[in-house]
Amino acid sequence: MIHDPTKRYTSTSAHQANLQERGITIKSTGISLHAELSDEDIKDVEAHQPTKGNQFLINLIDSPGHVDFSAEVTAALRVTDGALVVVDTIEGVSVQTETVLRQALAERIKPVMIINKVDRALLELKLSKEELYQSFRKTIESANAAIAPYVDPAVGDVQVHPNQGTVAFGAGKDGWAFTLRQFAIMASNKFGVKKERMMERLWGDNFYNQQTKKWTKNSNDPERERGFNMFVLTPIYQVFNTVMGSDETKHAMDPDVVALCERMGITMKGEAREFKGKALLRDMMQKFLPAAEALLEMMIIHLPSPVVAQKYRAETLYEGPMDDKNAVAIRDCDPSPDAPVMMYISKMVPSADRGRFFAFGRVFSGTVKAGLKVRIQGSDYIPGTKVQTKAIQRTVLMMGGKTEPLEDCPAGNICGLVGIDQFILKSATLTTDESAHNLRVMKFSVSPVVNVAVTPVNAQDIPKLVEGLKRLSKTEPGIIVKTSESGEHIISGAGELQLEIALKDLEEDHANIPIKKSNPIVECTRPLISHTNFRPRNCAATLISSRARKVAQ
Repeated sequence: MIHDPTKRYTSTSAHQANLQERGITIKSTGISLHAELSDEDIKDVEAHQPTKGNQFLINLIDSPGHVDFSAEVTAALRVTDGALVVVDTIEGVSVQTETVLRQALAERIKPVMIINKVDRALLELKLSKEELYQSFRKTIESANAAIAPYVDPAVGDVQVHPNQGTVAFGAGKDGWAFTLRQFAIMASNKFGVKKERMMERLWGDNFYNQQTKKWTKNSNDPERERGFNMFVLTPIYQVFNTVMGSDETKHAMDPDVVALCERMGITMKGEAREFKGKALLRDMMQKFLPAAEALLEMMIIHLPSPVVAQKYRAETLYEGPMDDKNAVAIRDCDPSPDAPVMMYISKMVPSADRGRFFAFGRVFSGTVKAGLKVRIQGSDYIPGTKVQTKAIQRTVLMMGGKTEPLEDCPAGNICGLVGIDQFILKSATLTTDESAHNLRVMKFSVSPVVNVAVTPVNAQDIPKLVEGLKRLSKTEPGIIVKTSESGEHIISGAGELQLEIALKDLEEDHANIPIKKSNPIVECTRPLISHTNFRPRNCAATLISSRARKVAQ
């Protein structure tokens, strides 16, 4: 299947237009993928963790990268065991990249990384092979520097290294990507050496002399070239230079293109024979280095399974004693009928039925199915107090903007539940054991400090606004809805972009009425110390339209 850059399968219809317009992810969306590896690939998986068979289920949550939507990232991290961190080739490791890494490591999530938009470095910046290598090296070193302070002995080494296969390079929009493992397999067949040894040679100061046919660490050898540049970047540069290297737009049937396709084993069939320019480049790179293969292999081999991950995550997830039956079931990722159900609901997802929601979360022990009665323990639950007990009506598999029915959902998987949304505000712990403690409440990395007051255009729509605000608060992890002393309805978010999206959802979906909005206001309070008597005084600073105004109290 050829990748279509206009399709975004983890986008729901509610925010598709916004995403297309801005080119960013706005809502966290789950999707489940099936992958099958060869017997040779299974050996690499077994080198990192025990496995059965060669078929794998990957529960993937596409989460936003913008700082305003950090709460969505936190909600996604709670219910996953590994993270694929996307870093821009041009911008490198940003402050938000460091924030995401810090969030992941705090939840004991193992990261792997892809350096994205490599095509821009070739087409726009026109970097040489050595310049591109140095750019990659600098980005990876910056990422590892951000990871180093948060290394947890219980998790082990979580730094990313290309020669270990935990870093991929590619262009997500064009659907191509690679890891050193793929090129090491090709090169090992050529040189007759082990794949692991080739991976070590394809990164760092390892140079190959084509005349002597020998590897060296000597960078002063005039006949040498860095292994990464020669065996990894050279074929990629050949494709880019052949298709886009001249002023003339190359066609798929041009002799140069046909000859290159034959050398690289690329077959042009059907409509692909009519491609030219950027469309031809995209098609050739997808066939040469398909992103799905590279990324799925990297995630399956290097990210832990739930059985492995919950052994070291249990003590950070469960609030109760580590020797009670619930903690033991979580640590063992026990899906048996005798195991108590422990599930964390991290997010409420709107359903097609207006006003109703799927309770989306991760099953940490036991098996969830329709008809099962569960205790719904909110974030402020105190062990021993009474809580609501409700039966689950249905379990569904979240597939982007669609859902598929599930018979049951065993421990280690994520799913959506129907029929309990009325009893959950934002997040909750579901359990079948009366003595169970809560799974820890998520800690968000940003606070909702930007406020907007909303009122309906028509006064008779106030009840609809109130109901709409309740629905908005339920679906947005980082949004807080409150009423001021003067009676105004206030929506608080992490930034103006998040509030803009939230207000659009409120007006067009949750309340479905026209509303009036105030300018965004940022309120902050700090203590002041008098120079005369050192008595603390409070002062509130309000920022309106980027201008600061101090109001003494």
